[in-house]
Amino acid sequence: MKKVSIYHNNRCSKSRQALALLKEKNVNLDIVEYLKQPLLEGTLKRILNQLGIKPIELMRKGELDFKTHIKGKDLKDDDLIALMVQYPKLIERPILVSGDKALVARPPELVSDFISSL
Repeated sequence: MKKVSIYHNNRCSKSRQALALLKEKNVNLDIVEYLKQPLLEGTLKRILNQLGIKPIELMRKGELDFKTHIKGKDLKDDDLIALMVQYPKLIERPILVSGDKALVARPPELVSDFISSL
């Protein structure tokens, strides 16, 4: 089976649940704790492209950083990506990536379908 990268926040219950499901299935894992190892703009752009979504769709709109830096402002996609790099709590989680496939695993039950599709 291909290696799966999980962009993980250990403080998030959904992220922990997704990680547990991956471990149960003995998936070859690369765990990226993106709050400790911030993503580069290029990595984030690649993930967005794989997900097929706009930067605003990957953002956690309930976060204080969203309300402070983004809400009500007319920002371009590159501006939003730069803000996600600067404030990684803005990034929805968990994100699974394997090869050219990616998924925001919310709810965590989506993990099984993702693994089956590899």
